[in-house]
Amino acid sequence: MARKPTPPAPTLVLLVRHGQTPTTGATLPGRARGLHLADSGRAQADAAAARIGQLKKVSAIYASPLERTRETAKPIAAALGLKVQIDRGLLECEFGDWTGAKLGDLRKLPEWNTVQRYPSGFRFPNGESFAEMQTRMVGALDKLVARHPGETIVAVSHADPIKAAVAQALGTHLDLFQRIVISPCSISAILYSSGGPAVLATNSTGDNLASLGLS
Repeated sequence: MARKPTPPAPTLVLLVRHGQTPTTGATLPGRARGLHLADSGRAQADAAAARIGQLKKVSAIYASPLERTRETAKPIAAALGLKVQIDRGLLECEFGDWTGAKLGDLRKLPEWNTVQRYPSGFRFPNGESFAEMQTRMVGALDKLVARHPGETIVAVSHADPIKAAVAQALGTHLDLFQRIVISPCSISAILYSSGGPAVLATNSTGDNLASLGLS
């Protein structure tokens, strides 16, 4: 009788949103280049690095190509003795014509209600749909999990992609993903196993990661 193949060991993914920038909460920067962390964002990144650095073993750290994620990943990588690897699958949503727009102006548009209440049916003008963003982000994490069976890895990304990944792991419909809060430099932990994902923590910003069972 043939033996069943052994499933891969679970992989723990720590999803980190980048730190604050000078435009956080004011504009929709999207994939625009040249946006760096503010002083407060660099302090947040250092704090996240101190928290993650306390974990026993982290095998790899990945980041989206944008400056603000790479700058957030840098102190985390230094604390772990690792090199930051770039993964385009972790990129921010492509906001198309809305890139760089002021949030105050966007909230006045009739489309804004759709973004908040029916995101699965919305595509940014000349940009990406939320559904495409979620598929891209989840696919990127699937590849990283397959690359690191039984290991712990860090993925530094952006608020909406992380929210979409958490929603998928929870089995929550994309139309409800706006109810998930992902603060700057917060850490969300998802354990991926052959039995499906398990969300261990979301939007963790100040507690000891060991207290969450992530040591």
